[in-house]
Amino acid sequence: MEVTALHYGQFLINSHFNFTGTYFAETMEALEHDSVYRYLKAERLTPRLVWEKARQVATFCPEGYLIFDDTVLDKRYSRAIGAARRQWSGNAHDVITGIGVVNCVYYHPALNHFWVLDYRIFDPDTDGKTKLDHVADMLKSALRRPVLFRTVLMDTWYATTAMMRRIHDLKRVFFCPIKANRLVDDTGGAAPYRPVAQLTWSETDLARGKLVKIKKFPGASQHRLFRVPVSTDRTDYVVTNDVARDSAEDAQNASCRRWTIEQLHREEKQLTGIDRCQTRLNRSQRNHICLATAAWLVLKEAAQRRGVSIYEQKKRPLLTFMVEQWRNPATVFAL
Repeated sequence: MEVTALHYGQFLINSHFNFTGTYFAETMEALEHDSVYRYLKAERLTPRLVWEKARQVATFCPEGYLIFDDTVLDKRYSRAIGAARRQWSGNAHDVITGIGVVNCVYYHPALNHFWVLDYRIFDPDTDGKTKLDHVADMLKSALRRPVLFRTVLMDTWYATTAMMRRIHDLKRVFFCPIKANRLVDDTGGAAPYRPVAQLTWSETDLARGKLVKIKKFPGASQHRLFRVPVSTDRTDYVVTNDVARDSAEDAQNASCRRWTIEQLHREEKQLTGIDRCQTRLNRSQRNHICLATAAWLVLKEAAQRRGVSIYEQKKRPLLTFMVEQWRNPATVFAL
């Protein structure tokens, strides 16, 4: 029996702890371990498979959000994994060996639902592309596809002048956190540029934001800058090209929506085994990541239909198993 994409995706949904090809073969009748290896090695799945699934389950609206960010699939304890490289991991708070995945998530504000639409593997040794290049590519793809959106959200690392200009030229709105040392002018040219962390904020500024000119941004373009408290020891500075949006609450809400992509990363790792594949080939890793991302979409849609969390949807079969074990235990406890 030969493995197919449907078989492998179903295995990722069914399994809870072990996502190896050996375990796959053990749990599926008439399946040899080598057939899993051959499938992952020979198949050539692309992010388009994820989009084709996403368009079936996602709901779009003109006020939608596109959110971009990356995650690192930890491969510190594996040897010679294809596409793995030394890079910064926000989760580990350190530079580790891992596979970088840049994701594009769509958020529907009225429904408070989100879906992954696209992704890219950060593998500059293969394609020569930076993470910023991947975001630009996915933004172009979203514009070609029937994806309705008004606002783009991204992390500080992606908030470059070129990226902000690109979004502005597309007549879309961006809300981007910028670094505390980013140089701006809030005096209309009456004083030199200075880091945003050195700006003074009145009560009105805190409530409505400041109009600023960002250094090296072309022309006389102005942006609205907000000072957003995240915690007692952290403050974010959020900038938008929609200068009419003079509410700090809007900026804070946009920052909160940006965290949905972190929710995606956590759920993928905990529920689909996206970071648990041990094959060494680059192509095998790419195929696994593609099907794990599609498996997340399937789980998410099933959870939304039932009105439960994706964790409950995933763990429901375990509950059924435990109930059955009380009735007919495989091993009977005795003293």
